[in-house]
This record gives sequence, C-alpha cells and structure tokens, in this order.
Amino acid sequence: MISILFKEISGFFTSWVAYLIMAAFMLVTGLFLWVFPDSSILDYGYAGLDSFFNIAPYLFIFLVPAITMRAIAEEKKDGTFELLATRPLSDWDILFGKFLACLVIVLLTLLPTLIYYFSIYHLGITRGNIDTGAVIGSYIGLVLLGSAFTSIGLFTSSLSNNQIIAFTVAVFLCFFSFSGFDSISSIISLQRIASFLTELGINQHYQSVSRGVLDTRDLIYFLSFTALFLFLSKTILGARKW
Repeated sequence: MISILFKEISGFFTSWVAYLIMAAFMLVTGLFLWVFPDSSILDYGYAGLDSFFNIAPYLFIFLVPAITMRAIAEEKKDGTFELLATRPLSDWDILFGKFLACLVIVLLTLLPTLIYYFSIYHLGITRGNIDTGAVIGSYIGLVLLGSAFTSIGLFTSSLSNNQIIAFTVAVFLCFFSFSGFDSISSIISLQRIASFLTELGINQHYQSVSRGVLDTRDLIYFLSFTALFLFLSKTILGARKW
C-alpha cells in the first residue's frame, strides 16, 4: 500500500496538469479573497476567512474529481490494473493506497492557503485579531470534505476507463452530495422531512464543523460517507473476479 501511495503521488506531480490544477485553485481563491468586491476581505473590513471557506467547497467539487479521475480509470485504460492486481496486494491495499495518495495531494493543495491566515493575522488593525479556533475548525471541515469527495472520485474512476466520464460523474455526485439535499428539502411537499433531508447532505455537517465545534455526529457522518463510497469502489474492483 505504501508503494502505491508514493507511486501515485510521484506520478501526479510528473505531469504539468498537477501544477496547473493547484495554481488554478490558488488563483481563484485569491481572487475571491482579495480582489472581487463582493467577497474581498479588504472591502469587507473584517479579519476573517469566511469568504474562503464559503467558496472552497464549490472549488473542491471540481478540484478533487480532477485529482482522482486518473487514479483507476487510467490503470484500466492502459491495461496496467491487471498487472497491479497480480502483485501480492489485496483490492483494499490498492484502494487505500490510491485514496491516501489523492487525499495527500488535496492536503498539499490546501497547504499554500495558510498564507491567507498569516496575512490576515498580521494585517489586522489589531495584530492577531482573527478567530483562530474557527479557522482551525474550518480547515478540519475542508479535510473531511476532501476525504468524502476523494472517495466519490475513486468510485467514479473505478466505473470507467475514461477519465472524462469519471470526472463528469464525480462532479455531479459531489455537487449533489454537498447541496442537492438542501435543494430537495426546500420542496414544499417535503417540508415534513426537510430537516432529515438536510442532515443527509454534506453541507449541513461541513457548516457545523466550520463553526469550530467538532461534534461526534459530524465526524461519524464524514467517516461513514467516505467508508460507503470506498466500499462501493471495492465492490466494483472485485466484480472482475465474479
């Protein structure tokens, strides 16, 4: 599993696409945080990263599928997955290796955004006038969100040997999982179960964690969500033996 982990990470960073994806993420978040008037910290006048943590999940909907789309689909397309499966590795070893590799890449993409925190920390009228606890909670929320989206991306990548199809389906599932249930709960005929539908969506739990409160229910939700899609991916990979 460790060998697959390092192989996936090194393979990702040998392509210029990896740096393009990470640069695009930093560029878009930087524009929303410092340039666009509706979300700029400089215009808002409040030392906080709320605008960043509000826009980041929607960027993750495209970022994470772009990272995971090649994980299994490319192996199937090139015919190397069969060679990988002949090694003394179980399907779980292969899956966890690729999952951890993609999650590490997501974390490396998030790492440069810490400069936003330090910039606001030092630029405030009162130095350090920023809710550090809320920032830590929001970053934990993004890590959990990245984990959930990564499991979705691996699932869609295991469904097809076409990376574009894997990317498109993953974007749809990530978007629906994040905000689809909120939209469904707003239907008038479903108002009786609106709160239940909202709880099924990721957004409700992400917002809860982002407030800096680590509720056990939210952690269990994210872990269960990730485990579900990893299990589905394992089922798809195991179908070749049927």
